[in-house]
Amino acid sequence: MNILGLHRNLRARIAIGFVNRLLDAMITTFMAVYLADRYTIAVAGVLMFAVVSLGVFAMFFGGHLSDTRGRRPTLLLAETAACLSFGLMALGNSGAGGTVVVFVGYLVAKLASSVALPANDAVIVDVTTPEDRKGVYTINYWATNLALAVGSLLGGFLYHGHFTLLLLIAAVATGGALLTTFLVIGETRPAEAESAEAVHPVRAFVVGYRTVARDGRFLKFVAAATLGLAIEFQLVNYLGVRLSGLPAQNLLGVGQVDGVEMLGLVRAENTVLVVLLALFSHVVFKRIPDRPRLYVGIALFAAGYMVLAVSQTGWVLLVAGVVFTVGELMNVPVKQALLANMVPRTARPRYMAVYNLSIRFSQMIASISITLGALIGPWGMAAFYGLLGVAIILLYRTVLATADLVAAER
Repeated sequence: MNILGLHRNLRARIAIGFVNRLLDAMITTFMAVYLADRYTIAVAGVLMFAVVSLGVFAMFFGGHLSDTRGRRPTLLLAETAACLSFGLMALGNSGAGGTVVVFVGYLVAKLASSVALPANDAVIVDVTTPEDRKGVYTINYWATNLALAVGSLLGGFLYHGHFTLLLLIAAVATGGALLTTFLVIGETRPAEAESAEAVHPVRAFVVGYRTVARDGRFLKFVAAATLGLAIEFQLVNYLGVRLSGLPAQNLLGVGQVDGVEMLGLVRAENTVLVVLLALFSHVVFKRIPDRPRLYVGIALFAAGYMVLAVSQTGWVLLVAGVVFTVGELMNVPVKQALLANMVPRTARPRYMAVYNLSIRFSQMIASISITLGALIGPWGMAAFYGLLGVAIILLYRTVLATADLVAAER
């Protein structure tokens, strides 16, 4: 797919999304450490939980605002708030206000990101056709993973001793994103979408999300996405704990690696493979029909994690990393294209807001899995991942049974 041939809104949003995820990886990853250093681990945990919880409400507000007022005004509002908040964080970290100011700025930045998320997702759907969405989502998926990889590296090097500089870079970058949105992004909200003045704002908010809550097919899709992400987040939860505890071993005759290094290698392998292969995967897999591609991809994805749950051998763990990454590359673009085809034109941001709850719910499941793993052990967790894989496939089968009808109707 020719990136230069994409709609200008799409090119701009992919580029801005890259910048936003780059900054998120540079800063958010280290905010828990920042707060724990200045308060306590317990207080840092409470503050981070508050940020995540308030983000859910901000996402619902963003979905409603984007549906009733438009995508462009919502994005401009969110990016203005983000730019100012990063500047506030830099000011606080330099000594003018201290940690409280830094946290308030961080909270505003995360709320702004949550407000913008449904509008971002809706813009991509608004300007694409069902035929080109898998290719577009493949490009976006590649850009996201590249941003996360580069952002994590930059943040790791700049956090100690250069955090204020990091925040100033974020303020300037979000200012550039704001300017790009103002100059390049056009409004894509469908003409038939609900007007903000049509009904009372509170009633419009409640009625709009009640419609989403009554869409059984869509909720099954969200459930499947939640379970898939719950498996993916195992690397930073149960599997992270298990792999970090592995004894040191000789890896492929290259040298000794301990458990923490093995965990880092598996995560780096996944990121590098996605960055290197994502754009080519669309060409390789496009001849495979969507349904088998989705099912096989999920099966490979779950199987790779099942091996990670039980193996202690370095090269086997690396092979498992290749397997689940290939599964990921197969199923993610199909899943995102299916999502885009399911949501109605007149309520896309609200649907996207509800869909993005899958991230929050999956994080909860993944966190609980640490305790579950302590109770049922590695083989029990492998069986658990296998059951989740089966459940995901069954849910998608139900959704796909009527997916064509849904797309035609909407």
